[in-house]
Amino acid sequence: MDHLVLEIGLAVILIALVGLLAAKIRFSVIPFYILIGMAVGPHAPHFGVLDFRFIHSAELIEFMGRLGVLFLLFYLGLEFSVGRLMKSGKAIAVGGTIYILINFSLGLFFGWVNDFPVEETMVIAGITTISSSAIVAKVIVDLKRTANPETEMILGIIMFEDIFLAVYISVLSGLVLSDSSSLGGVLLSASYALGFMLLFLIIGRKAAPLLNKLFNIRSNELFLLLVFGFLFLVAGFSETIHVAEAIGALLVGLVLAETTHMKRIEHMILPFRDFFGALFFFSFGLTIDPLALGGAVWLSLGAVGITLLGNFAAGMLAGKSAGLSAKASSNIGLTIVSRGEFSIIMANLGKAGGLMELLQPFAALYVLILAILGPLLTKESKLIYRGLNAMFRWDKRKLVKKTDPPAPQGDNG
Repeated sequence: MDHLVLEIGLAVILIALVGLLAAKIRFSVIPFYILIGMAVGPHAPHFGVLDFRFIHSAELIEFMGRLGVLFLLFYLGLEFSVGRLMKSGKAIAVGGTIYILINFSLGLFFGWVNDFPVEETMVIAGITTISSSAIVAKVIVDLKRTANPETEMILGIIMFEDIFLAVYISVLSGLVLSDSSSLGGVLLSASYALGFMLLFLIIGRKAAPLLNKLFNIRSNELFLLLVFGFLFLVAGFSETIHVAEAIGALLVGLVLAETTHMKRIEHMILPFRDFFGALFFFSFGLTIDPLALGGAVWLSLGAVGITLLGNFAAGMLAGKSAGLSAKASSNIGLTIVSRGEFSIIMANLGKAGGLMELLQPFAALYVLILAILGPLLTKESKLIYRGLNAMFRWDKRKLVKKTDPPAPQGDNG
């Protein structure tokens, strides 16, 4: 314990260094954070006081990583208010439904084909269904595609995924984390969770005027203390009724997004989201032994293949339902293929429920591969579409009719 602060400092420096490397090559930082976490840990060497095993600080880093999840989902809740979600158009609802149905069904099929038990199959379906909001948003901004016609649908699908994630984690936490052994008990636990979510959102939205007065504090210190207290209290209470604490944080964000203080909260919470979020990915990598990944390689590659096909098909169908061109539709499927924070949350849920240990290395490899492939596929989407269009002829633009007889000379009108 004497070297606790030193180990935390070492961890932050390592995270910062790989973050600088990622920025240098203009790539997503998420796989780098996970990789550096995997590179150190119990199997790593130590040099005097520099202990890369992080034995003394592992629990604290894990706790700080948990805070990272809370801040991440809280911030997403601020971005997507209840009112904004309710105003989502029909096209987004249809596109989001198509995306979830295709990817979730393929996830269930993948788990079933590989002979996983029901609970593990449900976790795998969750891991393979939800895309990474953080990576997708970063790629769109980096490639300057915010004005593209398909971007609205992409963001709409991300919002739709957030709704699905909230409901699914509630149901899955009732299945995996509850002590219920009967189907009725599990359904009752899930009903409590869903009931709590709906009640919290309804009351929270009605209480917006009261919250506006409550958070009308000039002192930034007291304002932040109140926000943090509200966030941690609700997240902690959520866990006691088998709703994942991360979803409690999401609910708080959705409710506070309805207040007039949303911009102030968003501005003040951003540094905490980035700092603790980085520790979250690092702590996840810290729990993975690279020597134990061998058994998950083929499983992860198989899941990646299914995800690539499912995402592209879902993007094409979702885009078509919204009247987008084939090219714009293909961009949807290629842009939202990245997997990240939510897949890791699902894997951690399986770990908390005492499910198969294979879920952790599987999720780690799966996320790493797609966190790397996703930005690359998005960047080269034009080239990929051109190649696929040559095969499937989606773009039926009229070619110049070379067989037409030339117009008589001197006849211009």
